[in-house]
Amino acid sequence: MRRYSRTSTGSHHVEEAAIVSDDLSGVWDGTYIQPGTGMVTFTATLIEAGGSLSGSVTEPCCNPRCPVRTHSASISGHRAGSVVSFVKRYEPPGYGFDTVQYDGIMNGEATEIDGRWRLPGTSGSFLMIRSGKRAQASTTEDRAKQPTR
Repeated sequence: MRRYSRTSTGSHHVEEAAIVSDDLSGVWDGTYIQPGTGMVTFTATLIEAGGSLSGSVTEPCCNPRCPVRTHSASISGHRAGSVVSFVKRYEPPGYGFDTVQYDGIMNGEATEIDGRWRLPGTSGSFLMIRSGKRAQASTTEDRAKQPTR
C-alpha cells in the first residue's frame, strides 16, 4: 500500500511515497484493562499469512497468588480488511486464565489495533501498537539468507 505526503522545500512541493505494509506480522506492544486489576501490559508476536493470524503473547502475572511471574499464550485468528479477531489461549491453562476472545479494528496505517477482549461474564478494552522490532521468524529467515563468514 502506498501513502503519499507532501513536503514543502521553499517554493517547491515534493511528493514522497512511503510504502506502508498492512500485514500484521511483527512485534506489537499492548495493554488491556482488566476489571479489578487495572492496566496489564503485554508483548505479542504476530504472523499473518493469507489473512490467518498466529503468534504468541507474554505478559506479567498481576495476581499475587499466581505461581508464575510471566504468562505465555498462543494466538490464532484472522484479519479481514481492518477487522482483526483472535483467540488467546494461556499455556499452560489454569491459574484462573483460560481462552480470551479479542476483536479489534486496525487503523489505516496498520500501526494500531484497538478493540475489546471478552471472557464469559467480563470484558475490557485493549490497544496494540506496532513495535519497531521485527518478528523473530523474519529475523531468523534473514540470517539464513546472509552468507557465512
